[in-house]
Amino acid sequence: MTPLWTALPFVGLLLGIAILPLAISHFWESNRNKGIVAALLSIPVLFWLFQNDPHAILDTTHEYLSFICLLGSLFVISGGIGVTGDLEGTPRVNTIFLGLGAILANFIAPVVPMKLIRPFLKTNSERKITAHLPVFFIFVVSNCGGMLTPLGDPPLFLGYLRGVPFFWTLKLFPIWAFTIGALLAIFFIWDSRAHRHETRKALAADRTHIQPIRLMGWSNVLFLGGVLYSVFLPSPWREILMIHMALLSLFFGSKKARHHNQFTWGPILEVAILFAGIFVTMVPALMILGERAAAFGVREPWHFFWLTGILSSFLDNAPTYLTFLSLGQGLHLPADLVGVPTKILEAISAGAVLMGANSYIGNGPNFMVKAIVDHAGFKTPSFFGYMWYAAKVLVPLYLLVHLIFFR
Repeated sequence: MTPLWTALPFVGLLLGIAILPLAISHFWESNRNKGIVAALLSIPVLFWLFQNDPHAILDTTHEYLSFICLLGSLFVISGGIGVTGDLEGTPRVNTIFLGLGAILANFIAPVVPMKLIRPFLKTNSERKITAHLPVFFIFVVSNCGGMLTPLGDPPLFLGYLRGVPFFWTLKLFPIWAFTIGALLAIFFIWDSRAHRHETRKALAADRTHIQPIRLMGWSNVLFLGGVLYSVFLPSPWREILMIHMALLSLFFGSKKARHHNQFTWGPILEVAILFAGIFVTMVPALMILGERAAAFGVREPWHFFWLTGILSSFLDNAPTYLTFLSLGQGLHLPADLVGVPTKILEAISAGAVLMGANSYIGNGPNFMVKAIVDHAGFKTPSFFGYMWYAAKVLVPLYLLVHLIFFR
């Protein structure tokens, strides 16, 4: 049996990722400091694995490289794609904007939020009542929209690496359609009310300052297509093609678009550092869950939906997905796919994707969107203010998802 202490570094790292940006933000801004924290927690686990299960180190290294090659190539290529324009910020236009983002999120997330948030803000820059706009953008585009493919959200890609067929996630379409449809309807009503309370001066300025939406860096779309194709290749050809597409984008892609996007390497280095620690420290934690799953009393699909979702609200939803997938496999129930019943896999997937929207730290793009919005001069809710929005809008939807799909 795997000793319980070996799970402590994993728990400590996830709590650090959730708490340190709030408690000691200046310290946590440095990627070097993130690396120190990740290394200190990973080293004891590496020693234990080397002595007890060295093959597990190779397995987790392979998964990590596949994961970071996907995110890294998408990050680099999307950095050379710029979206500009300023439409009239009406409720109808804004709702279409979010709906389009929800669809695109299934193909090139998590970079879609970074591409669409600036033109979305520009479209509404003349309006004054805007606090709800970034909140719903995070709800729809950064989280709930990316449920239909493994490219739509990091936890689903990890599931793909663990053996979930690429197109299996299309089974989640009813949940996706219900949630996105409800969110867009709520947003349209909310934004219509806000729009009616805008001043005549603001609305007149909004109608005056209109520029068509334009895309810079068309060549990078071809490289992006190469990454999407590579997902269907076996390893290591999959990762080799991803790296080649990223390098071609850097050398031949639009420099103007990268300048417009203020492209830097900081965000992807942060992801690479933290996930290196996560992939190492989670190995014994997943072993423990697989060995002792029955003792936790978690058996029903709705158990997995809520517990995966609640933890995904405050911890990163990718390792949370794997945690509960291992728990489900450890129950040894009649298995339909990757060692679990289909309904449990649906519940884990939906919980991880949907409830990552419950806080700014539930999913990586959430905080990056908030930073862009703040930098653009828009007002965003506080940490707890955002959670109050989630409690009012999202929690009732989760209850309906529970009753309709997982009861």
